[in-house]
Amino acid sequence: MKITQWARVALSSVAFSLCLGTTAIAQNVAKLTGVVELFTSQGCSSCPPADAALEEFIERDDILALSYHVDYWDYIGWKDTLATPKNTARQYEYRKTFNARSVYTPQAIINGQSHEVGSRSDSIREKLASDAAQENSLSVPVTLAKNGNRITVKVGEGSVPQAAGVKLMIVYFKTEAPVDIQHGENAGKKINYKNSVIDTEVLGMWDGMSMSIDIPINEINAHDADGCAVLLQAITDENSPGTILGAAKLMKDKS
Repeated sequence: MKITQWARVALSSVAFSLCLGTTAIAQNVAKLTGVVELFTSQGCSSCPPADAALEEFIERDDILALSYHVDYWDYIGWKDTLATPKNTARQYEYRKTFNARSVYTPQAIINGQSHEVGSRSDSIREKLASDAAQENSLSVPVTLAKNGNRITVKVGEGSVPQAAGVKLMIVYFKTEAPVDIQHGENAGKKINYKNSVIDTEVLGMWDGMSMSIDIPINEINAHDADGCAVLLQAITDENSPGTILGAAKLMKDKS
């Protein structure tokens, strides 16, 4: 796994603290209790209800909700303007996680542990509540905060699960992306997509000890993003995404 050159990692045995100093602005007032990753496509007629359903979770302070547009439906008449090969690859990696025969849209992944049809809000809500009640995910404290000209990512101490490893990744997203779809199955629809992922990068590996990474704050602008999130995620023996152990989100200042 390639670690981005601008990331500076400092490991410490000092007890993890949420205090980032007087110059920092804390972003996680509400502790995140769950992560919903929706795999969707502008070219899929079944996806608009799921895109709309995701907004419920985006509006919750305790949930990180992200939309990953995939490109494998582009051939049927409309090239998804938000799709990336990385998004498609991530869904195919999840296919290995769940030992599924194929991928589909709209698919919602809950905490890296289960999946559901993206438009089934009730089922997604129930799985989020069940995971939170059983403390099956997001057990490791993770924070994102602006600190001068940098973004500081902090990960606390915790138990490393029996897995091939645990990686820390950053996700850049656009909060709103209005699209006028002119061809394909959704021709004529104007949809304002929310929290659309435009890039992901691996920051490093986590070994159970507290760690801190500084990222230049202009990386958000460099990715033409409105915000970013970090995911601390186990890697399965199949080298695919596993349980999400921690997460945090941060929005760009509005000017």
